[in-house]
Amino acid sequence: MFIKKIFLFISILTIFFSSTINAQEKRTIMLMKLKYGDVKIELFDDLAPNHVKRIKSLADQGKYDGVAFHRVIDGFMAQTGDVQFGNTKDQGEVKANYNEQRAGTGGSKFPNLKAEFNNLPHVRGTLSMARAQDPDSANSQFFICFDSQPSLDRQYTVFGRVISGMEFVDKIKKGVPGSGAVSNPDIIISFKSIKN
Repeated sequence: MFIKKIFLFISILTIFFSSTINAQEKRTIMLMKLKYGDVKIELFDDLAPNHVKRIKSLADQGKYDGVAFHRVIDGFMAQTGDVQFGNTKDQGEVKANYNEQRAGTGGSKFPNLKAEFNNLPHVRGTLSMARAQDPDSANSQFFICFDSQPSLDRQYTVFGRVISGMEFVDKIKKGVPGSGAVSNPDIIISFKSIKN
């Protein structure tokens, strides 16, 4: 009986660790280039598959290249990803359309995403989707947490984390206290997947 219990316990551990390893092997790795240095990001394909698919698709199409960090609050987060009104650079036939008053109000041409809230906490280096009041209103904008923000847990979709280069995220130009609005903001130079 004791040997059966040990065998069962080992079997359960083997299944748990193999599924955890398989999930991590399927995760997408992205590289975000900032003027301060490169930021390596792991996306949680297994926990927020639709959000990861959207971010990866827009990034690999170059839609985030030249997009401003339009809202940056010291000690809280840096928000970017407005591919409609936050683009500071020409991209082929699409001309730069940065509008400081409208940056943060736009999104992609794709429909909004249904929330994929999960149990991952908003800690330093977390990437999470920005949204309006409606939980199903995330589209292309996201933010990176400077510090832990437990009040956001299970209210916003966590879809990734910084695995190296957080010191460069810390250098992103901060906005005015309160709103976090940034004049002459830092931008994403490029954002592409490098593994999956």
